[in-house]
Amino acid sequence: MREQDMSVLEKIAQAGIVGCGGAGFPTDLKLRGSIEHLIINGAECEPGLQTDKYIMRHFAPELVWAASELCGQLGIPRCTIALKREYEQELRALREAVENSGGCKIRLHTLDSFYPAGDEQTLVYEVTGRIVPPGGIPIAVGAVVDNIATLLAVFDALHGRPFTQKYLTVTGEVARPVILRAPLGTSFSDCLALAGGALPEKYMVIRGGPMMGAYMTAEEASRQVVTKTTSAFIVLEDRGQSRQIPVRSMLRRAQSACIQCTSCTQLCPRHSLGHPLEPHRIMRRISVAADISALLDEPVIRSAQLCCECGVCETIACPMGLQPRRINAMLKKELAKAGIRFAARTEAFSADPEREYRKIPTLRAAMRTGVHKYAHLHIDDFIQAQPESVTVPLGQHIGPPAVPVIAQDSPVKEGQLIAQRQSEGRGAAIHAGVNGTVTRVSEESITIERR
Repeated sequence: MREQDMSVLEKIAQAGIVGCGGAGFPTDLKLRGSIEHLIINGAECEPGLQTDKYIMRHFAPELVWAASELCGQLGIPRCTIALKREYEQELRALREAVENSGGCKIRLHTLDSFYPAGDEQTLVYEVTGRIVPPGGIPIAVGAVVDNIATLLAVFDALHGRPFTQKYLTVTGEVARPVILRAPLGTSFSDCLALAGGALPEKYMVIRGGPMMGAYMTAEEASRQVVTKTTSAFIVLEDRGQSRQIPVRSMLRRAQSACIQCTSCTQLCPRHSLGHPLEPHRIMRRISVAADISALLDEPVIRSAQLCCECGVCETIACPMGLQPRRINAMLKKELAKAGIRFAARTEAFSADPEREYRKIPTLRAAMRTGVHKYAHLHIDDFIQAQPESVTVPLGQHIGPPAVPVIAQDSPVKEGQLIAQRQSEGRGAAIHAGVNGTVTRVSEESITIERR
C-alpha cells in the first residue's frame, strides 16, 4: 500500500506510536471509535519534569497541525489542549500557532497547578465536566486523552517518520539539567553523561516523576534504557532512604499504626470524582487479613482496581507513613491473577463538593518528594543523543512484545522496522533509532552497534 493511500490510523500503527506519558497504550487503537472530544494533555503534573513544556515551546505549530489533522481525518468535532496557566511561554507559543493555523478550531484550556492534573480521568473532568465511570476509560464519556509528546510523534508519522526517538528530561543532582532526544534503547549511563554526570558520589535515580516513578539505586539505574514511555531520569543524593518496604512489613505497619483518620480517602483524586474508592477502608480490611486471597471477592478489596497509583495517599495524606498506594498495587496484581475485573458502572456520579479545596499544589508534592530544588527549573538546553550502541526492548507497550524481523549481523538504517506488532495482541511495531549492525537478538531485546 502506498503511503499516500494509508489512513491516518494505519500511518500511526506502522510508525509504532504508543502513549508517551503513561503505560504505553497503542495510539491507533486508542483513536478508534466514535470520539466526541480529543484532549491533548500538556499538564505535565509530575514535579521536576520539563519535557512536554519544551515540546510545547518549540513545536507548537507542529502540535496544532497534527491535532487539526487528526480531528479532520477522524471526524472529531472538538479538540482541546490542556495545560497549566503558569506555563506562560508555552501558552503564548500555542496561541500564536492556533492563530496562524488558518482557522483551526483547537481550544486551549488552562488549569491550576495541582497534582495530579495530568491524570486522564481528572483531566477529562477539568475540561469537559464529565466523570468517567469507575472502572471505565475516557471514551465512555466520548473523550480520548493523548499526551503532548504522543501528538508530536503523530506529526512525525503523518510525515513518514516512525517513532524511533524519545524526548526526555534528565535533571536533579546533575551538572547540566537537559532535555534529550535519544534513540530508543539508549542507556541511562549515556543519558547521565550528556547531563554532565551526577554531582553526588552516592546517588539514586527516579525513572519518571517523583510521585509515580520507579525509585532505584545507581546500580539498578545503570541497567535502564530509554523506551517509548520514558519521561525522565531524576538524580538525587542517596541518603540511604528506601521506598521498598516488604509487603509483610507494610501489613504489620497498617495493623499497628493505621489510625483510620480517612485522610488518604479525603485527598484521593479518584474518590473526589465520586468513585467508590476508600483507601482507609482497604487498609483496615487488609491489616487484619490472614490470607489475602480469601478477600478478593469483597467489594472493598475489589475497589483497589480503581486506584490510579498517583501516590497522594502515601506521600502526602498519611500522617503515619503508611503506603496505601503500594497495598492497592499489590491487590490489583492479585485480582488480575485471579481474573477478577472491576465491573464498570453506568449510573451517574458526581464529584465531591469539596474537591476544589482538596487539590494538592504541585509545589507541595515537590517538597514532599524532595525535588523542590528542581521543580521550577527552566530547562531549555537540548542535546541529540548519539550513542555508540542501543539495546531496544521488545516490550515497550501494553500488550505482547513485538516480534523481531531482523537477524543478528544484519545491517540496519535509522527508521527501519526491526520488530513487528503481534497481530493478535495490543502490541506496537519497533524501528531502529540508529544506523548500524544488529549484534544480538533475544526474546527481550535487540542490540544495535552504531557504524
